[in-house]
Amino acid sequence: MIRINLLPHRELKRKEKLKQVYVLAVITCIIGIMIVWAGNVAITDKITYQNTRNLYLNNQIAVLDKQIAEIREIKAQTQELLLRKGVVETLQSSRAEVVHLLDQLVRLLPDGVYLQRIKQEGHNINLVGFAQSNAWVSTLMRNLDSSPWLESPLLIEIKAITVNNTRLNEFSLNVKLIPSFVYDSGASSISLTEDTKG
Repeated sequence: MIRINLLPHRELKRKEKLKQVYVLAVITCIIGIMIVWAGNVAITDKITYQNTRNLYLNNQIAVLDKQIAEIREIKAQTQELLLRKGVVETLQSSRAEVVHLLDQLVRLLPDGVYLQRIKQEGHNINLVGFAQSNAWVSTLMRNLDSSPWLESPLLIEIKAITVNNTRLNEFSLNVKLIPSFVYDSGASSISLTEDTKG
């Protein structure tokens, strides 16, 4: 006897295939979602790691900036100390020159000349004083020119004035102190003001 299947087998096969397609679509969606989630997690981890590195680098840059500022301050202090040392060395080495200058002025000052002010800037000396006559000023200049410690006397100004009903000549002259050592021309100048009466 021949058996004939009268059930709608084609429709059942079609439903079975459609069911498989739905299952595959759901599995594909789940796998896609998992891949996207895994990629998102990986990217988020990399961003977090890079942000941590950036924060560390910024902290180290701040530390280095502070150290650079301290180094600059130390360099400035060192430069200031070197300048002070140079001034002290210049003063120390020119100490004898001031003694020679004052000694020579006392020895070379004629009787009729009185000094009012002595000003020294480096090796340039400015003398301001009074003389009883122009001849005494000339004598002073000759004496200064003959000194082993002084050179190039140059009269700047001489004028007649009256002091306590006495006619005097007020003069201003420059003279150079011969250096007793070779020194740095950038050294600080020494200013000396002294009232001396010969």
